[in-house]
Amino acid sequence: MLRRNRMAVAVSAAVGLSAAAALTPLNAIAQDEGNIVEEVIVTGSAIKRKDLNNALPVQVLDADAITRAGITNAGDLMEKVPAMQNFTKPADSVGGSGGGLRTANLRGLGDQYTLTLMNGRRMAPADSGSSVDLSNIPMAAVERVEVLTDGASALYGSDAIAGVVNFILKDSVEETTISVRGDQPDEDGGESWSFDIVTGFGDLQDDGYSLVATYSHEELDPLAGADRDFAETGLVHFASGGNQLYFENSSANNIPGNAYAYTANYDDYITGFNPYRKTNGDVCPKQTTPSGEFCRFDYTSTLEILPESERDTIYLNGKMKFTENMTGFATVMVSEYETTNRIAPYPSGEVPLPLDSALVQNVVFPHLTPEQQAMTGEVTGTWRALPASNRTTEYLIDSTNFTFGIEGDAGDIGYTLAVTHAKTEIEQNYPTGWLLLDEFVEVTGSGSINIFAGQDEWTADDQAALEPAIYHGNWDTVENTMTSVDGQASMPLFEMGGGEAQIAIGFDWRTTNYDRSISDANAAEALLFLSKDTVYELERDQWGLFAEVLFPVCDAFEVTASLRYDDVSAVEDKVNGGNIDKGDSDSTYKLSALYTVNDAIAFRGSFGTGFKAPSMREIGEPQSDFGVTSGTFACPFAAGDPRTNWCKPGENQVNVYREGSGELKFETSEQYTFGVVLTPWDDFDMTIDYWNVEMEDLVDRATEQQILNNPAQYDSLFTTKTNTATGKEELAIIQAAINVGSSENSGIDWAVNQGLDLGWGQLDLGLRGTYMIESDNSLYGSSLGRFGADDEVVFRNIVNFNAALYHGNFTHTVLTNWRGGYTDQAVTAEITGTGAPLGRGPTTGVQLEIASYSTTDYQLRYMMLDDSLGLNFGVKNLFDKQPHLSLRESGAGHQVGWDPRYNDGYGRTYYLSASYAF
Repeated sequence: MLRRNRMAVAVSAAVGLSAAAALTPLNAIAQDEGNIVEEVIVTGSAIKRKDLNNALPVQVLDADAITRAGITNAGDLMEKVPAMQNFTKPADSVGGSGGGLRTANLRGLGDQYTLTLMNGRRMAPADSGSSVDLSNIPMAAVERVEVLTDGASALYGSDAIAGVVNFILKDSVEETTISVRGDQPDEDGGESWSFDIVTGFGDLQDDGYSLVATYSHEELDPLAGADRDFAETGLVHFASGGNQLYFENSSANNIPGNAYAYTANYDDYITGFNPYRKTNGDVCPKQTTPSGEFCRFDYTSTLEILPESERDTIYLNGKMKFTENMTGFATVMVSEYETTNRIAPYPSGEVPLPLDSALVQNVVFPHLTPEQQAMTGEVTGTWRALPASNRTTEYLIDSTNFTFGIEGDAGDIGYTLAVTHAKTEIEQNYPTGWLLLDEFVEVTGSGSINIFAGQDEWTADDQAALEPAIYHGNWDTVENTMTSVDGQASMPLFEMGGGEAQIAIGFDWRTTNYDRSISDANAAEALLFLSKDTVYELERDQWGLFAEVLFPVCDAFEVTASLRYDDVSAVEDKVNGGNIDKGDSDSTYKLSALYTVNDAIAFRGSFGTGFKAPSMREIGEPQSDFGVTSGTFACPFAAGDPRTNWCKPGENQVNVYREGSGELKFETSEQYTFGVVLTPWDDFDMTIDYWNVEMEDLVDRATEQQILNNPAQYDSLFTTKTNTATGKEELAIIQAAINVGSSENSGIDWAVNQGLDLGWGQLDLGLRGTYMIESDNSLYGSSLGRFGADDEVVFRNIVNFNAALYHGNFTHTVLTNWRGGYTDQAVTAEITGTGAPLGRGPTTGVQLEIASYSTTDYQLRYMMLDDSLGLNFGVKNLFDKQPHLSLRESGAGHQVGWDPRYNDGYGRTYYLSASYAF
């Protein structure tokens, strides 16, 4: 283990490096006790330096530290960084809006404000903005990850308001390394395994060329809600406030089905009930719960709460010396990622049933009064298609990233020039479980299946009759393509008291295309209650120029200034022709400074501005079907409002549309930081940084809760969707992109690291955290320490502790992640034990206080055969910490009773891994 003197620690701490192991920053650059360092460019600056003094808060995570933490993918790595909050996770795709993606999100500002780079350059976005799918990152090829927790729009342009995550991949290896790993949770489900090989040949200095090649494969099995006590049902019994309470998140689309009677043309609702319940002693069967006269389905009991996935990635990095001072380079990354999400079986919505059918005459009419029978002109049923299996959505995400360029020196000028072409294709398929409109209406209307029968009454003949009504095939495909050219040069200017002043100048240009196509079945509206999606293709160009100047005023003080100009074109509608908006341009700047008082203390700070274009979909997306709400809602309109005819009885999920706006303003920001670096003794460092980010003209969308709970305020966002089975107009909301105003965010990042020489071994300790002071949005208010109107929680405290003990060939690593508690979403629950039948009792408002949550991971590592063979045994969530009860009704996916964004769903998980280098 490298021991560092006080100056080495001071220098490394200034750029966010430290002595501690695991996921605190590491001294990846210092070479020996004398602190000999090579010339490097650190994320957040374009200037090469021969020392590590830097005014930027950059956390560096090297490959060895990532391995010791038991991390195998980039998404899991983000979960170990305290500054990251509310990034997209696989659980968000379980009936939510995750789309199969994993993202980074610094400060919880939104993943669109965190710029993700590979080798310092942009990758193809996963959407029409700038968010990158981290599933594509080949972790076996990662040399280190640099996380800049400060705005950098003045260098990188739009999207770097919150900071930058830069994955720097290997560009040379001296051996071939093969690694294999298997993970097994204590309980059923969620098993995984992975295989990696990294190899290469050639030495750039000796041979004039080098090549690195890696291949990675990873498979993860799904986790069913039925395999975890905390997730097995949406019918939750609990105690709070001295009452025994019952909370349910269920659906009127039930098996056995519910029946509804209307007057002719659906003009007036007459009555509704569950026929099975009527004929079985007022009892609802398994997987259902009583509600009024209906039975409602416990859809949570059928979920896979965490999806299965499979990934293959190939990465190549080659370099060749053209001359002594010029090197050519090329990188190629090809990734195929498949994730499969299985949510509750298909909800039929209201399906029309002929009045003269045996089903209506024999099952529904016997429970109507003669007066009701005389009034009835229409009968419908709602059913849960459990025999059709879970609704299964498969996302096939294919990504390619190709970069080639030159770099070198011409006298005192260092330069680089590169071209990148990147593409991400996301294919959304429905392998099974989705119902075809015409076929299903026919099979129900003809009486071939009885939607009012119980599960136990379903026969092989029923199954055979249903099969032709199940869809198997593609639904839509999205292609994101980016082509860019970038270049920069740096050189010394003149001598100053602290060394040479330096300047870097650069440019970048890119064009981005977002193309959405749909299947024939989609275009024909072939699926039950799903509207045709809109085909659209959007494109825009943008370019920028920047300059950065470093002034080392004296040995103790340096100032860096950056200036950038960005021009973003209008979004072009490639399908219909013409421009949708007008585009925009702006200049941004940043000033940063570092003052080193002595070997023990240094101060750093910065002030800068930012500029961000709305995503192309936020600008140009036509009104498009976006599924249904996560929560269930009563009709939002008062009695007498004619729009009540759009509503179904009771509480139901509501149809959702999305759309963009060509009138959106571009977002702007101001941010500043001030911090201190303390290195009072050997092998110790402490950093404390206050940060503040303010944004104006923020682009966002009102949440389902806001729209449906405030119908007067959001009156223009209500519309209807035609039920293609009945022709009836049903309630829908529009989540349109709008400029919502401003946001104010501030907090403190801190880290403490200590290395201890025990004589018989080395112990490294690290503690790192983020304390949020303010997180306020003019649309949502604040989500700080509470489940907010934006359906998210911003945690006031997130802390990461790690310890690594090295002795002989053994390494022990302990990593604890802790986050503070919060106030849960306010909901309504039923008071039980009153004597009233379940589903008909009195209700009360409930808002739980969720306790803090932590997990601890452990790994034992043993190296043998001259460090050629490494064996690891690890335990994730060592103490098997279970998720806390949460009664949220929105946010994330369809999971009920817990929040998968803030808890570990797998529980205690063991893993074994081995790596062999030769």
